[in-house]
Formats: sequence, C-alpha cells, structure tokens
Amino acid sequence: MPHLGRAGDLVPTLRDLADAGWGLLTTSLGLGAAIALVDGVTADGPVPVIFVAVTVAGGDFLLRPLLRVLALGIGAIGAMVAGLLAQVALAWGALLLVPGIGVTDWGAVLVVLVVASVVMALGRWLVGANDSSYVLGDIMRRARSRARARERRGEPALPAEAGLLLVQLDGLSRSALEQAIEAGLAPTMARWLREGTHHLTSWWSQVPSTTPSAQAGVLHGNNQPIPAFRWWDKELGRLVVANRPQDSALVESRVSDGNGLLAHGGVAISTMFSGDAQTRLLVMSAAGGGGGLGPGPSFLRFFASPFVLSRALSRSVLEMVKELYQGRRQRVRNVVPRVRRQGWYVVLRGISNVLLRDLNVSLVAEHLVRGTPAIYVNLVDYDEIAHHAGPSRPEALRALEGLDGVLALLEQVLLTSGRSYRVVVLSDHGQSLGATFRQVEGTDLATVCRGLLEVPDSASVEASEGEAWGPVNTLLTTLLSSRPARRPVVVGPDRHRPEAAATEQLPELAVVASGNLGAVWFPRLPGRVTLEEVHVRWPRLVPGLVSRDSVGVVVAQTESRGPVAVGRAGLCVLGDGTVEGEDPLAQYGPRGRADLLRCAGLDNAADLIVVSSVDAYGQVHAFEEQVGSHGGLGGQQNEAVLLYPADLPVEDGDPLAGGRELVGSEELHDQLVAWMRRLGVRP
Repeated sequence: MPHLGRAGDLVPTLRDLADAGWGLLTTSLGLGAAIALVDGVTADGPVPVIFVAVTVAGGDFLLRPLLRVLALGIGAIGAMVAGLLAQVALAWGALLLVPGIGVTDWGAVLVVLVVASVVMALGRWLVGANDSSYVLGDIMRRARSRARARERRGEPALPAEAGLLLVQLDGLSRSALEQAIEAGLAPTMARWLREGTHHLTSWWSQVPSTTPSAQAGVLHGNNQPIPAFRWWDKELGRLVVANRPQDSALVESRVSDGNGLLAHGGVAISTMFSGDAQTRLLVMSAAGGGGGLGPGPSFLRFFASPFVLSRALSRSVLEMVKELYQGRRQRVRNVVPRVRRQGWYVVLRGISNVLLRDLNVSLVAEHLVRGTPAIYVNLVDYDEIAHHAGPSRPEALRALEGLDGVLALLEQVLLTSGRSYRVVVLSDHGQSLGATFRQVEGTDLATVCRGLLEVPDSASVEASEGEAWGPVNTLLTTLLSSRPARRPVVVGPDRHRPEAAATEQLPELAVVASGNLGAVWFPRLPGRVTLEEVHVRWPRLVPGLVSRDSVGVVVAQTESRGPVAVGRAGLCVLGDGTVEGEDPLAQYGPRGRADLLRCAGLDNAADLIVVSSVDAYGQVHAFEEQVGSHGGLGGQQNEAVLLYPADLPVEDGDPLAGGRELVGSEELHDQLVAWMRRLGVRP
C-alpha cells in the first residue's frame, strides 16, 4: 500500500461482473425467502424472483442519475426521502410487472422488503462478509467506470495530486490496538506495519482527555476553552455540554480562527467540530444551523440503493441482540468490574455501531471517489462498547475488528480514487479500566460533595452521563431541524435546555464528571475560588474528598503559590514541583504535574479539579457509571494512537525510544498541518 490509489491495479470488467453476479444472487435469495415467508406475495418458481432482482437493479441504474440531479436542489433531507421512495417504488414496480409474481396485498410488499433485508444481512453474517461492504457496491462500480473512461480517452489513470484521509478511531489506546493486532483482530493495520508502509506510535492526550478537548485541538489547534466534557460557565451562568449542538457551535466559535485543519477544501464527517471544513456532514457544531447534515448528493447512494438502508436497519437490530447476549454473558460469568448494560444503551449501540457507521463509510467513500483533498471521519464503535464492557474485553476488541474491516474497505476505494491518498489513523484518547467511584464508595461524587458542604439537593447541579447520545443527537437534529430557525433536537440525559439564571437563582454547587476527572464549581462565587476561601467556607470539603480511597488528588488555586495538588498525606505546588509531605502526584507518572498545571489554567477551569486514584495496574475509578473511562490521568487513557505513513516523519514532540511523541492535540494539529503542506494538500 505505498501511496494507495492506482486504478490500473484492478481488473474492472471482471470485478464488475463478479460484483453484479454476487449482488444478483444475494438479492434473489433474500427476495425468494421473503416471498416464501410473507403472505400476500407469491412466485411461480425461482426464475420470476431472479427477474425481479434484475428489474430492481436495472431500475436503480436508470433512476440514479435523475435522483442525483434532484438531490442538488432538494438537499439532504429531500435526498433521503426521494431515495426511500425510489426503493419502494422500484420494488412495487418490479413485483407488478414481472410475470409469475402475484401480489394480493400491497402492504405485504413493504414486509417483503424488510424480510429480504434481514435474510440478506443474516446471509452476509453467515458467510463472513465484511460488515459494511454492501454499502459501497454502487460507489465502487462508478469509480471503476470512471477509471475505464479515462483509459479509453488516453488520460493518465491517476492525477498527480496527493490527498489525506484521517480516520479517528474514538477511544483507542496504543496498548489496545497492539493487543488486537497480536490477537489477529486487526489484519489490515497489521499488514501496513508488516509491509513497512506505516509506523505506529502514541501521542499524549492531555487532561482533560476527552473527545471535545482532543478534537478541538486536532481540528482547530486550540482547546483552551474546554476544561472537561461538560462544565459550568460562570460568565454564561449555566452548564455547557459539548455534545449539545448549540453548545458545540458555541465552543467552535471560541476555538476557530477560520483556518482549521480542513479549511482548504476538506470535509468533516461525524465530528464534534468542523475544522473549518468546506463540507460538513453529520457535524455536531453545524447541526443546529441546518447545515450539519450536508449536501443531498452525498447521502443519495446510501438511501437510494436497493436494500442498503433496510439492511443497515436490520443489522442494527442484530447488533442490539448481540449486546443483550454479551451483557448477559458478563453477568453470568461474574466478570468484574462491570456496569449495567441495558436500557437505552442497547439501542444506542445498534444505531451508532451499525447504521451510523455504514452511513459514515458511504460518505467517506463518496468523497474519496470525488477526490476531496482532505477527509476527516470519526468512528465511535470501539469507544462506546469499551465504556460499558471494558477497553480490552472481547466485545470491545471485536468492535475494533469491525473498524479494521472498514479500513480494508476504504483501501479498496482508494485504488479507484482521483487522488494518491495517504491514510493516517489516530485516536483522541485511550481508555482505562476500573470499578466506578460509586461501586467503591457506595455513592456518587455529587452526593459526597453535598454532604461535606451540607447543602440540599435543590441547591446543586450535577451532570455525568450523556456522551453516547452525541452522534444520535446530531443525526436527529439534522434530520428534524433542516431549517436554521428550528431548535436542535436533543434526547438523553442532556435533553433539558440549559438556561442562564439570575445570581440569586444560581445553584450553590455544580458537580460534573468526565470519566475519572471530576470538577466542582461554586456558581454563586465569581472568578476562581481559592483553596484558602474553600477552607474558610467549607472546611470539611477538601479533606473529606482526599480521604476517600477512590480520590487521588484535588487541584485548587491558591492565593500566593498558584495551583496546588492536594492528596491525603501531602501537597504539590504545580508550578515549581515543590512537595510537602508525600507526593500526591507520584501515582500519575512524569507527565501528571504538567498536565494538571495546564488543566488548572484553562478557561472556565473548575474551582476544584478531582482526579481519581490509580492503582499499580493502571485501574482508575470513573465518576460516571463507566467501566472503561477517560478524562483524567492513569492507565492507558492518555496514550492515544497515531498510525501514520512511513514517508511522513514525526518532526516534533518529546524524545521517545525510536522516535518522538507528540504531546497534546494542539501539537498533533501542527504535525498534521505540516504533513498536509508537505503533500501539497493545503497552502
């Protein structure tokens, strides 16, 4: 895989015939099984069923150019509706026109489509086909057709321009990736390393090691305004939640200078922020303005291709069934630590790990074929499962196996693309295993703080869970709020719209959790509250927190020595490293002090920053109900992945055995920009 993108490496005609034959076979089998199972539709043998499959494929071929032109004028939502109607109309027309097919109940036609999709999804699973490959059939055929047309005209098979594909595997640590490679679960990435086309290293995801902070740094080169996943903004007088579309747009307005990573003709797909991309598809910060879904033609192939959407939906249901089985298996085997894996999470896993992933693959492939100079996509499959199952548990590593399969699919698309693409695989942070704070202490952080302050529940605000709802909220907002005047659609724990309050109505206490990073604000007190003032007002608070086994350190600003880290038996001045008593930061390694010093200086930094303890095995204690977590320090959560082409050297960073390690997402941003300039992708 030297430069990825040689159309001549393919045998287009034979491959097209093979793809068409396989598609015809699977469609015929699916339709045949559905007709046999559903009352109201009959067939006089297999031949009429095959003709129905041929008719559907032919109708799709004829309708596609018309739908493509139509999508330019009706936008993304119109493209979805038109595509779905086209699928149903093609099936109805085929069943009506083909001799030997009898339809007595037209409502049964819809059932036939659904059943056929389920049968095809099951068939692909039984034969071990790549999970998402069915979404690319039309795109691959179109790309190979363009390559043949160039050859007939005597044009070069591949333009000289380079391109960069950036694939973010959310939440993946280097150790988890290496474990998957050794277990044979990541053969594509293993081959790249074995053949020497890529190098694998880690980069240090600084505190707060969360997706909004890391993505803002990578995409915009600035994450100064982001102290956690959610935080109390004293200036606004309310909580800011990064995965709410309105708040995401607010944060982007603070971090963007208009010249982000994707500013020069790039595309952002399923990200929290846009990187100033020209095209923004399923981007959270753009969703509330009616532009986050993106232009209609990008979505047409996913929603108009026969059975693609219905197969994605049926596979989503199968993913939910798999989650129920895997969660029950953990309980039966008494795997510990573990958390509850029921309720809405089951549905979210099906939507995020199948429907949205397949849609993302389709969108990336479409822009690769178009030759978009820079593409950034975020895939959340591994992160969501690792939160609930554990970062190195079998189901999490199996999710990584599926993502490796996505890379294999995109590698095929690159062979027919209009550019010579380099591929960079990165993550925003890792994850660390551990029993939750509640499991160890029997209560949550907010309750502990309220008890130490002796304030009633009504005088406090708390927030923890909700990260998993982000991609779904983005999709719902862009689907249901197509006009800028509409409000964003938010479901899940963060669904209540935050409102600024008058000073007398402000809560006395705000407690927020971001993995094993806790944050405490005193909203009624202006500015940063010092440790001395906390001791005067609430003398039991800091000693009571650090006395807990699950709490490792509390960071606070002081009147004369700057920020300090307070532990059970000692204190460390973060600015100069002076230690009084036992060093409370010894458990966090050599970068702990610098990270916490930086975190304490971020905009809207908490009055008290709480980091859980970490044991000798790197296990931490999340202040959320997550057995795999990130946000603070300890374990593998700060060791993010960077898998990059061998001919693009890491030019900066801290010394590391065999190379350099980039520290912080802002430094990673600078490195990616340097690579893009080296490739000629941006000025």
